[in-house]
Amino acid sequence: MTTIVTVRKNGKVVVAGDGQVSLGQTVIKNNARKVRPLGKGDVIAGFAGATADAFTLFERLEAKLEQYPGQLMRACVEMAKDWRTDRYLRRLEAMMIVADKQTTLVLTGTGDVLEPVDGITGIGSGGNFALAAARALADVEPDAETIARKAMAIAADICVYTNDSLVVEALDE
Repeated sequence: MTTIVTVRKNGKVVVAGDGQVSLGQTVIKNNARKVRPLGKGDVIAGFAGATADAFTLFERLEAKLEQYPGQLMRACVEMAKDWRTDRYLRRLEAMMIVADKQTTLVLTGTGDVLEPVDGITGIGSGGNFALAAARALADVEPDAETIARKAMAIAADICVYTNDSLVVEALDE
């Protein structure tokens, strides 16, 4: 349970995630790092779901990015194929948002590789709250990071599995 939001605006992409790790109704950790740069730092990824599963997916995606440098879409499609068809990977319970300077994608275990139309997307227990807030703020806030931070604050106020301990990563186009 977590919240990850991505906002793309004015030549900048921002991925923000909260730091809460919950086990049932108990907060185990409040400052986890669920958003991180991948590859040579030209891709940002955020995960929602089981932590060990997410680390497995980060490693798999990094391998695909090495195999297909500069081709985020291709690397993600190839990883999604593996995720869907590999017996071990199919059992992983996580979702990912990945972004480079041009593309934002949501990856799921059902083989989905989705690109949001407006460059704004959210995943996790508070993902829809953050997504709605970010879309509403996109017309009135000047930059992607401000939108992402405010959207995450709104999600943290609503979702009990989201906190306000943020990790924010950004890339300029």
